[in-house]
Amino acid sequence: MPTPPLQPIDPSANPAFKDASTCARWLGQLQLTNLHQAHGVLRTQLGEFNRYPVSGLERLHALELLRETVASVQVDYAKKLVAKKLPLSEDELAILVALIDLWKNMVTGYRRCLQACMDGERQLTPYEALLCQRCLLYSGAQIFEYLRNGYEFNGNLWRQLHALYAHCEQRNLRSQEISDDLGDARTTTCTATYARILLACHAYRSELPRQQLRLLDRWLAQWDGLLSIECQGVASMGDAPPLAINLDSEQGIQPPYMAHPSDTLRYLPTMPLSKQLRVKIVLLQQGQSPQKLGLGDGCNNADCLSLLNHLHQCWCEGHDIRQIERLNTVQQAQVCYGMESCFAYIANKPFKQPSTSIGMDTLSRKQIATFGRTLSDTSRHDLSVMGFVLETWLIEDESIRGARLLREENEGVRLGPGQLTAVRPTNANAFMLGTIIWGKVTQARQLHIGVRYFPGLPQSVAMKATGINLTISDKYVAALLLPAVPMLNIPPSLITPRDWFKPGRVVEIIQVDKKRVFMKMELSVEKGSDYERIGYIEIPGNPA
Repeated sequence: MPTPPLQPIDPSANPAFKDASTCARWLGQLQLTNLHQAHGVLRTQLGEFNRYPVSGLERLHALELLRETVASVQVDYAKKLVAKKLPLSEDELAILVALIDLWKNMVTGYRRCLQACMDGERQLTPYEALLCQRCLLYSGAQIFEYLRNGYEFNGNLWRQLHALYAHCEQRNLRSQEISDDLGDARTTTCTATYARILLACHAYRSELPRQQLRLLDRWLAQWDGLLSIECQGVASMGDAPPLAINLDSEQGIQPPYMAHPSDTLRYLPTMPLSKQLRVKIVLLQQGQSPQKLGLGDGCNNADCLSLLNHLHQCWCEGHDIRQIERLNTVQQAQVCYGMESCFAYIANKPFKQPSTSIGMDTLSRKQIATFGRTLSDTSRHDLSVMGFVLETWLIEDESIRGARLLREENEGVRLGPGQLTAVRPTNANAFMLGTIIWGKVTQARQLHIGVRYFPGLPQSVAMKATGINLTISDKYVAALLLPAVPMLNIPPSLITPRDWFKPGRVVEIIQVDKKRVFMKMELSVEKGSDYERIGYIEIPGNPA
C-alpha cells in the first residue's frame, strides 16, 4: 500500500453524513452562498467522514457524490488567490492551506477505499483501477495548488504520487479505462493521469497565467492517447528524447542525462507529443484558427502559438531551458521594482517635472562631458529614505538573458510576474532592467524570483504625450529608453507605464543630456503588470 500510512479509524467520529444516501441529502442542503463558510464545512465534514468506520464500497459511493461539489467550491475559492503577489499575506496563505487540505482529504478518502480493497473487501475489486486513478488525480491536485501559487512543497508529495503509480504497475492497472465525468477526457487511465500530472508540472505551472493553465489541462486531456510510461528510454537520432522519472525520488520529471540507471527509473516518450505540437504550430502559422484545430474557444492564435512553443521547449528539446549559458555563481545584488524606483536608481535621482526651459547651462555641459550625465544635488540624499525601495538579494545564477535571485530576508516588497525590476550586482556599476517572470516561496519562507533582462543599458528619460484629445496625462512621466543592440538585431525600445501604448501616438522625450526628441509608437513589444515595452521610430523636428 502506498505511503504515508493512514491514521486509524475513530469510532467516536460523528460526520454529518455516514453513507451515500445521507451524503446525497446533506449535499442537497449545503448552502454555497457563503463560499468561505461552505469550504470550511466541506473540509470539516469530509475530514470527519474519513475517520468514520464505514465499508469501503459505501465510502466510495459517498466520495463520488462529493466530487462535483468539491471541484466547484475549490475552483471558486482558488479565485481568491488569482494574481496575488508573493509572499502571500497571512489571510491568503490560510486560503492556500485550506485548498490543499481539502484535496488531501479527498486523497485520504480514496486511499481508505483502496486500503479496504487490499484488505480483501471483494466488492471493491472491480473499482481498484478507479480508486488508484482518483488517488493519483487528487495527489496531483495538491501539487498543482502549491505550484500555481508559487510555494515550494515537501518532496513527500512526489513520493506519494510515484508510490501510487508503482502500485498501479504492480497490480497491472495502468491501462484500464476509467470513467471521469469531471475531466475533459471523460475516460482516462492511471498511466494517462500520472503522465498528465508530470507533464503539467514540468511546464513550470507557476509561470503560466491561469488562462494558459486551463488550456494546458484541456490539451493534455485531449492527448491522453499519446501518453505512456515505459521501463526503457530509447530515442532515434533526431527524435525528441524521452523524459525520465525516478519512482524512488522526491521530484517529478528529470532530464535523462541527470537520471541514474535503476530499477525504479521510468521514461515518458515525447516523440508523439513533439509531432502533435509541431503540427499544431505549423497549422497556426499558416493561418488556421485555434478553434478549427481543436485547441479551444476563446483563445487567439498568438497565445496558442506562444504556449505550444513553450511546451515543446519544456518537454521535447532535451534540455532545461533555464540553464542555458548560466553562470553558477553566488553574489549579492541590489534590486528595485516599479517605474518610479527603477527610474530613480538608474538616474540617481527621483523623477520630477522638467522645467519649461530645457536649455543646458555651462555646468550641465561640463558634467555630461566628464561623467556622461548631469550630476544632481539629490544624489547627496539617500533615495531609500525618500521612499524608493532598494533591497539586497543573492544572485544564484545568471546569464546575459536573466538571473535567478534569492531574497536574503524573509520580509520585503511583495512581488509578482510581469513587474518591472532593475538589478545591479555588487561588481557592476549600472543597473540591468528586466521583468519578473516567475516567483516562488521556499519552505524556509524566502522568496525566489526569475528575472529576464531587457537588452542594453537603460537610460532615464521624461516623456509626455503630444497632440489633442489625449486619453492620458498631458504631464511628463518617468520612462526608460533601451538602446538598439545591432549584434542581436534588436531595435531600440521605450519602457513606459502600462497602457500608454497607442499605434501612431507621438510622445515628446527629454533625455539625460536635456535633448528633446519626438517618437512615434509603432508596436507594443510586450506588456507587464506595471509597464509596457514599445517599439518606436524617431521623428525629426517637432511634429506639432
